[in-house]
Amino acid sequence: MTTEKLIALLTLKKAPNLGDSSIKKLIREVGSAEEVLKEKPSNLLKIDGIGTVKIKEIQNKEHQNAAENELQFVLDNNINYMAYDESEYPEKLKYCIDSPVVLFSRGNIDLKKKRMLSIVGTRKVTSYGVKFCEELIETLVPLNPVIVSGFAYGVDITAQKAAIKHNLQTVGCLAHGLNQIYPKTHKRYMPQIEENGGFFTDFWSTDTFDRNNFLGRNRIIAGLSEATIVIESADKGGSLVTAEIANSYNREVFAVPGRVGDTLSSGCNALIKTQRAHMLTSAADLIYMLNWELEEKEQPIVQKQLFVELEGDEKKIYNFLNKNGKELLDIIALQCEIPTFKVASMLLNMELKGVIRPLPGKLFETI
Repeated sequence: MTTEKLIALLTLKKAPNLGDSSIKKLIREVGSAEEVLKEKPSNLLKIDGIGTVKIKEIQNKEHQNAAENELQFVLDNNINYMAYDESEYPEKLKYCIDSPVVLFSRGNIDLKKKRMLSIVGTRKVTSYGVKFCEELIETLVPLNPVIVSGFAYGVDITAQKAAIKHNLQTVGCLAHGLNQIYPKTHKRYMPQIEENGGFFTDFWSTDTFDRNNFLGRNRIIAGLSEATIVIESADKGGSLVTAEIANSYNREVFAVPGRVGDTLSSGCNALIKTQRAHMLTSAADLIYMLNWELEEKEQPIVQKQLFVELEGDEKKIYNFLNKNGKELLDIIALQCEIPTFKVASMLLNMELKGVIRPLPGKLFETI
């Protein structure tokens, strides 16, 4: 993107009451952000939803000055930037009607052909929520997903720390500019995240931290991924808003159920009860609903051997399937006396080793 295009987009973005959707509409009608700024007011008035007040703000020179100052900040701090209509812009986010017209980033983010998963939840996460989140991400490691969250207290940082632990790429979406960090105590995680992942925001360096920014941040979290998981939430909270946004984008939403009466499970239970989220009890549920099983072409072709790099319980699972033929994941776990989440993880590893393959309906068989 040229600096002229960036300045034009930022100028439009600075105009009050002119959101991302309206800016995109203007560009569609006129041709480019630069041309919008040069267009005659009489022609802009012909565009539905664009009145004299908005036109006056579009042509306000103060907004262009502010845009030029922000450009200088971006260049001075080696911040990456991309427009919504460019190839490097996140593919899934691109199709959201209110996605940022300009997205700023820092780090080493590579989202091309990646499985994307957003994980959100309460800031007051319990030990149960932490354990579930960590085990979920550990089980998904063979699928190498990118873990997206909001870098906040609780579930967010739990998910991102688990991603760091397992060398998974993780992306933090911020509710402020890249010249600050909130919460400040999480600053120590930034180098590790930027080494394998990074940060996204559409807020400027002049935007101070404000809780009202969370809604804008949450739309990026929901828009980046094909699925959003809520791990613990009260009956009100930002994670439920993120789930609603994900639903509006026609993305899959999952919620971890909890005991009736538990305050931090009430939000998740309500999402499930009202069919606004799938119930998530293990990684196997997620893998099945998203059809994340390895494709046939991805499976290595190997000569069948008696023991192919199988250890411990993997041999137990292999021998069970070899004797009984194709079987359901839950039955495998029951008969082999191994927890379901561990069986799901081992089955994925065994697929990668080429000794079993998944079948429709959560069935597995030996090769």
